[in-house]
Amino acid sequence: MKAMILAAGRGERLRPLTDSTPKPLLKANNKALIEYTIEALVKAGIVDIVINLAYLGEQIEAYLGNGSRYQANIQYSHEGESGLETAGGIKKALPLLGSEPFLVINADIACDFPLQTLTHQQVKLAHLVLIKNPRHNPAGDFAISTNHHLNSFDDIKFTFSGIGLYRPELFANLKPGKSALAPLLKAAMTNQQITGALHDGFWMDIGTEERLNALEHALINNQVSKN
Repeated sequence: MKAMILAAGRGERLRPLTDSTPKPLLKANNKALIEYTIEALVKAGIVDIVINLAYLGEQIEAYLGNGSRYQANIQYSHEGESGLETAGGIKKALPLLGSEPFLVINADIACDFPLQTLTHQQVKLAHLVLIKNPRHNPAGDFAISTNHHLNSFDDIKFTFSGIGLYRPELFANLKPGKSALAPLLKAAMTNQQITGALHDGFWMDIGTEERLNALEHALINNQVSKN
C-alpha cells in the first residue's frame, strides 16, 4: 500500500511561525511534525510515500530528500504556490499513487491510531477514521450509521481525523485543479460508498501555536506517541 501525506497547506493560524517555515516542518520535541507521520507509516509497513507540496514546499523536499534515512521511498507532487486543496491535490498525485487503495494522512495531526490496521481494511470508495469532536469542531463532520456507512445528515456526528483510505475511482470524474474533499465524500455517501470507524484514542490537530506547545508537552512527558 502507498500513502500520501498532505503537506501543502499555508498554516495561516500558525503565523508568524509559518511565515518562513512550512507547517509540516515545525518542530515538537526537536522533531518536525511530518517526521512523526513518516515514522508512523514506516512502522506500519507503508514505505512508499507521496507528499504534496505548495507553500514553501521546496524546504520540505530539501529536508526530507528521497526518504532513505527513514527507510522510506518519498516522491513529491508539486502543486504550485497556492495549492489545490485536498481533493485537487489527491487528483494530481494519482499517477504516483497507482491503481490500488491508498492511505492519505494530514501532516499536521498527532494521533495514536494503529495505521497498520488499515493495510487490510476493506474499502468501497473510501474508509475514514473519525474521532470524538474536539472543542474547535463541536458539531462534527459525519455520522456513522448501520454497517459502518457514513452520512452527513444524522444529528450525532463525529470529526474526520484526517486519516482515510481511498480508491482512485473516487476521484475519477473530478476535474483537475483546486477542489475540496468534503463535497466529493458527501456525494459518495448518498450511495453508501463511504465507510468509517471511530478512534477513541489520542488525537490532536496542530492548527495553532497553543496546540503545538501542547503536543510538545505531551511528547516530552511520554503521554502519547504520534500516530
